[in-house]
Amino acid sequence: MTKYLVTGGAGFIGSHIVDALVARGDQVVVLDDLSSGNLENLQQSASAIKFQQGSILDSELLGELLADVDIVFHQAAMVSVPRSLVEPALTHKINATGTLTVLEAARKSSVRRLIYAGSSSCYGNTTEKVQSELHVPAPISPYGAAKLAGEQYCHAYDRSFGLQTVTLRYFNVFGPRQDPASPYSAVIPLFITAMLRGEPPTIFGDGTQSRDFTYIANVVHGNLLAADTETVSGEPINMANGESTSLLDVVALINKYLLSDDHQTSHSSKVIEPIEPIFAAARKGDILHSRADIERAMSQLEYESQVDFSTGISRTVEYYRNLPC
Repeated sequence: MTKYLVTGGAGFIGSHIVDALVARGDQVVVLDDLSSGNLENLQQSASAIKFQQGSILDSELLGELLADVDIVFHQAAMVSVPRSLVEPALTHKINATGTLTVLEAARKSSVRRLIYAGSSSCYGNTTEKVQSELHVPAPISPYGAAKLAGEQYCHAYDRSFGLQTVTLRYFNVFGPRQDPASPYSAVIPLFITAMLRGEPPTIFGDGTQSRDFTYIANVVHGNLLAADTETVSGEPINMANGESTSLLDVVALINKYLLSDDHQTSHSSKVIEPIEPIFAAARKGDILHSRADIERAMSQLEYESQVDFSTGISRTVEYYRNLPC
């Protein structure tokens, strides 16, 4: 039986990976400092995993946890572009130095493969309509720079030490368990929860900026493929839906599902007509447009999007509607 370590496993993406591994009968160890993760995210799999609270900067702890681990999913990170502008040094420490610490501990142990949570933010404000792994990265935020540094360390450890690594460059992942409470939260949970309260969502900019929003099930699917396809290593792979949607269209689609008869619950009396967004000045570090070329994922991992954007929004609206008030 293969044994896995999931760093950041109590977080949004990490906990979904944990559930998928447990569902197929794998052994799973979770490391999370709970600075942004939540043990409630692990309720589904709690009895089947080993959980360790701690930091990816703790090399001694990592050495103990990795003693008999085969594959690492390295998901732990500070994940906010706006926060990286406020705390650039801490962002580097967690995302770059933390990744190096995990890689070094893995090199010294039995780990044969590591899947790294990269980011599309490494592309920056490219003039290309579609972002390909062949494009030269040019991050415009400390977050993007730190994630790219971690990616480069993964590449170096693959080439220098034979530790197989795969970087999955995530494009705007969304879905259940994403925390809307932080001021640095992603737009979709912020939009949905505001609109459930009958409040207008805030768009920074004019709303025409677009993203390749990727439902969580697709990202989990891609991670499992990356772990299992051992003929692939050393290079980045875009992990996305392959389509882009403007923020104005996101708001319109959320309105559609909030007003749908199929989505009516006890919250529904608060949302009786479409809610229009309000607009604020564009934020530094935010890119204008993002859309992934997913040909490499399709050809090398045999990846296919499992859930389209509209269905993902529908499921996410339903999730937040059903949370306790």
